[in-house]
Amino acid sequence: MSLFITFEGIEGCGKTTQISHLADYLRQLGHSVVTTREPGGCAIADAIRNILLNPDNKGLVPRAELLLYAAARAQHVDEVVRPALNSGAVVLCDRYSDATLAYQGYGRGLDNALICHLNELASGGLVPRLTLLLDMPAADGLGRANRRNTEQDNAQESRFEMESLLFHQRIRQGYLELAQRDQQRFRVIDARGGIEEVALRIRQAVDPLLSRDCS
Repeated sequence: MSLFITFEGIEGCGKTTQISHLADYLRQLGHSVVTTREPGGCAIADAIRNILLNPDNKGLVPRAELLLYAAARAQHVDEVVRPALNSGAVVLCDRYSDATLAYQGYGRGLDNALICHLNELASGGLVPRLTLLLDMPAADGLGRANRRNTEQDNAQESRFEMESLLFHQRIRQGYLELAQRDQQRFRVIDARGGIEEVALRIRQAVDPLLSRDCS
């Protein structure tokens, strides 16, 4: 069964952990699952990721940042996502085009119409069947992300964590507005609580989709 599910949310909301849990759950049900991420997911896109997330590149201007995300997405979609979907896999992706609207649109203040045009071009029109927005207060997520970076010695990917709390609050609000606008595709998941508690909320959002596709 081919199915494209994306995970979105502010820094530190737990996307990576929850993707792993959902992947295990789906494999237990007999599905072929591919997990991937943006920016990244393949060698060329990973090289772009190193530019985008490295705090040494704090001089990167918003327009250049936007174009780099588009370039990474174009490569990722053609090299990883579409082939996996064509093979019948469930693809779980950590961030996708909604992240660009939230971060570069609501966060940086770039024109949303321009971002939508670039997203369409970069993705070739590929839209997720389901988007899970893991939501929590921006201060809580940023605190989690900073602790994670310290514990995992992940300072080389901390460029966005260095932004102000106000920046991250704008991103969260942007995500919530996107979810409100497209309630058919989005499911807002309360990301507070224990890992298993959040994983159960996610399974409850995904199970109806699996039932429809298998009926």
